[in-house]
Amino acid sequence: MSEQSSPASGKADEVDGGAGEKQRTRTLGGIAKWVFVLFTAAAVLLSINQLFNLQFFAGVVVLEGRYLFLLAGLFLSLTFLSFPLRGEPGSKVAWYDWILAALGAAVAGYFAYTAETNLEEGWEYAPPETARWMSILFWLLILEATRRAGGLVIFGIVFVFSLYPTFADVMPGPISGFAQPFMDAIPYHIISSESSFGIPMRAFGNLVIGFIIFGAALQFTGGGAFFNNLALALVGNLRGGAAKVAIFASGFMGSLSGSVISNVLTTGAISIPAMKKTGFPARYAARTEACASTGGVLVPPVMGTTAFVMASFLGRPYLEIAAAAAIPSLLYYFGLFVQIDAYAARHNLRGIPREQLPSISETLKEGWYYLFVFALLIFLMMVMRQETWAPFFATGLLLVINQISKKHRFDLKGFFNLIYSIGLGLTELVAVLLGIGLIVGAFSATGLAGTLVNDLIFLAGGSVFMLLVMGAITSFIFGMGMTVTACYIFLAVVLAPALVKAGLNELAVHLFILYWGMVSYITPPVALGAFAAATMARTNALAAGLEAMRLGSIIYFVPFFFVLNPALIGEGSWTEVLVVLATAVFGVYLLCSALQGYVAGFGRLGTGPVALGAKILLLLGGLFFAAPGDVIPGVSHLQMGMIGALLAAPVLFYARMNRRREAALG
Repeated sequence: MSEQSSPASGKADEVDGGAGEKQRTRTLGGIAKWVFVLFTAAAVLLSINQLFNLQFFAGVVVLEGRYLFLLAGLFLSLTFLSFPLRGEPGSKVAWYDWILAALGAAVAGYFAYTAETNLEEGWEYAPPETARWMSILFWLLILEATRRAGGLVIFGIVFVFSLYPTFADVMPGPISGFAQPFMDAIPYHIISSESSFGIPMRAFGNLVIGFIIFGAALQFTGGGAFFNNLALALVGNLRGGAAKVAIFASGFMGSLSGSVISNVLTTGAISIPAMKKTGFPARYAARTEACASTGGVLVPPVMGTTAFVMASFLGRPYLEIAAAAAIPSLLYYFGLFVQIDAYAARHNLRGIPREQLPSISETLKEGWYYLFVFALLIFLMMVMRQETWAPFFATGLLLVINQISKKHRFDLKGFFNLIYSIGLGLTELVAVLLGIGLIVGAFSATGLAGTLVNDLIFLAGGSVFMLLVMGAITSFIFGMGMTVTACYIFLAVVLAPALVKAGLNELAVHLFILYWGMVSYITPPVALGAFAAATMARTNALAAGLEAMRLGSIIYFVPFFFVLNPALIGEGSWTEVLVVLATAVFGVYLLCSALQGYVAGFGRLGTGPVALGAKILLLLGGLFFAAPGDVIPGVSHLQMGMIGALLAAPVLFYARMNRRREAALG
């Protein structure tokens, strides 16, 4: 989306702003588009009023519950306008979608209007008859919105779990709970602050909405093109430069958008052709883009939307979440860089000629203000601790400076399309979060969360490692059918408490399930990120998925490393953190070199039985270096490193000898 989406062009259908796959939404026009933009603008103004306490509505107290109901009503209505009932999106909004949109606004308006009475009289436990029927209507609308925006898999899971309180008492021991009549369970879902309008929607209304707006504005004003050009200028001329550009540009934009597929479709439109042009096979170009886009959601300072939900779950400042995610994401991208460099060295792939690259000075001259805006965002988040206000101030500054720039300045039509772009991203997210909230509510209503924790620990036989393996498999399975945020929320309720009760660090556990929920984007049989990239690269999807597994393989190891040694997420003394980081970086270097059969600075490992043995030794050496101490009972971190050195040293010597032999042969 970088270069093709000129803000002034008025082509809103070319802009998705992180909304996901563009082909799933209608290209609205006429009155429908005007309604979409007006509702989006109203939601943005409502959030600004609430978060900055501006008191636009004189004499009306906008309680948090009322605020969330109003946001839900606006975006629920837009879901029915933008996502079709079934089939191809087209552009025409069906008559029944207008009716559903009106119902969504009306029912949410009813609960917003009665918010104070609801709070005073405790409607979540004893609602009046009208509120019961309105709750059922709201529940049905949420289910349909979840189906349209999230797909059948999420819809099926949400539907079954939302009804779980009605039959929890007849389920077998490990998953039994307290039952409620249907006419009590559904109002609890809608009216209480523990279900649809619980943690997911509160995180959205208080934190996420601002960052979605900022991400869309950054893309729409040319930020995507700037950061891509900056990456080109910095690393484009290195060997394998086009692929290295992809990991930097896609990683950064993925951090803002929070959507793997959206990131692949936008940054991949530039990076994949560039990689193919410089000699990378199509499947390698696809896997590089898929891995880079997947990792973007794990990269501070923004980390998409999931990190803000995590902060709400843990009751910790967002700064702590971002700081903890820094080292694991560094290891992941370092692993990608090492493998790309090794692949390029083995296949003699050169970088992009310097004359074809933008210069650093010209790039910075044209887009310096993007760095300034981003610096302001980080300053407000990290120094001033204003996570709520930061994206709004950054967006405001970006739009003001953008109007000074002749290249990206846009008129009223461009501003209109910017709001439309923002609305697409917010609408899809709200529809899914409202549905996922029903799962959280089901566990709260039945008391299942507490009993399930004990049962999982029992099944693991008291083994922490076995519990982690069970957790990784569970996270992977649910990640195949859910968005990143939805998968995290579900597992934070179901799985995280069991891992924490087993004695693991709470923050490390939540990052562990986030990482393993992401694995499905590059791992067949689903591998949505790899398959989307394969489509753009015009190569076999399964081959691209298998290649992505190899390139992104470090993502399978890193979560185990930091959950077993929280020093890798900064939970420890500075000395411990630095030592563990140094050994982990070297371990990742060895691991990735073994996977590619080339050790940067030493040489090739070659082919044949001897080379295979060398790769296995180097792989084991990397694991011993990167793994934390006490993974093997009685073996300290220092001893693990010494074993790793003994395993790796002969392989490094062997690679150096190969290099000298090749040089002697000319």
